[in-house]
Amino acid sequence: MSKSKNIILIGMMGTGKSTVADMLSHELGYRLIDVDAAIEQEEGCTIPELFAGKGEAYFRDVENRVLCTVLKNEGQVIATGGGVVLRPDNCESMSANGWVVALTADPEVIVERVSGCDNRPLLAGNAEERIRTIMEERKDAYRFADYTVDTTALSAAEVTHLILAHYRV
Repeated sequence: MSKSKNIILIGMMGTGKSTVADMLSHELGYRLIDVDAAIEQEEGCTIPELFAGKGEAYFRDVENRVLCTVLKNEGQVIATGGGVVLRPDNCESMSANGWVVALTADPEVIVERVSGCDNRPLLAGNAEERIRTIMEERKDAYRFADYTVDTTALSAAEVTHLILAHYRV
């Protein structure tokens, strides 16, 4: 665990990574990095456009490259995409370059939080079914985290407070 470098948030879509990262960065005076936003900036298109035009494998390659670049810096709160953990080398890089916090939530809550979002290409079709499938596929992928917070019944402010309490120990 390398608390002095970065705080890195991982977890399924809809668990609150972007919102909590923003709050943490303000509280700590750290730079906020949203990996998906960095990918969109680098590629000049949205994540759904990238998935549609070049596919998930290409997206994962870009995600890996952007993450590696971001992790060269310190004093950041980094919000990752939910699938960043699909590559073991990403997990190793995150562990080596920051304090990794996994955000979790119950499937029903995630469905509620992401319903109506049209910028989530992995949810094409039946969103609830896709979320449950993805959660099952990734059930062990977030276990390498240094700390885990279940956001199901917590506000973003409460999640931020819990993370800060453990980070500042």
